Amino acid sequence: MHTPIHSTAMNPLNPKKLLLSKWTAVQPIAKQKHFLVSRVIQPDQPTDPIERVEIEAVFSKAVQVIGWRELQDDSVWRQGWI
Repeated sequence: MHTPIHSTAMNPLNPKKLLLSKWTAVQPIAKQKHFLVSRVIQPDQPTDPIERVEIEAVFSKAVQVIGWRELQDDSVWRQGWI
């Protein structure tokens, strides 16, 4: 019996599981490479999908809000601290 192997690219991110996940910017942002999802921003209407997250630079503690789907772009972000 053959079991298919799935890469991480085939596993879609779940916005509800992003909190405290670690990310590395492919191109440093304001000289920062390592970030942590510090908050998942809840939509105004509870039935609306989650659109944005707050990421915090590990060293400077600078915070910015991005669309969580941007984290799926592996030309910009890599999951984990690399």
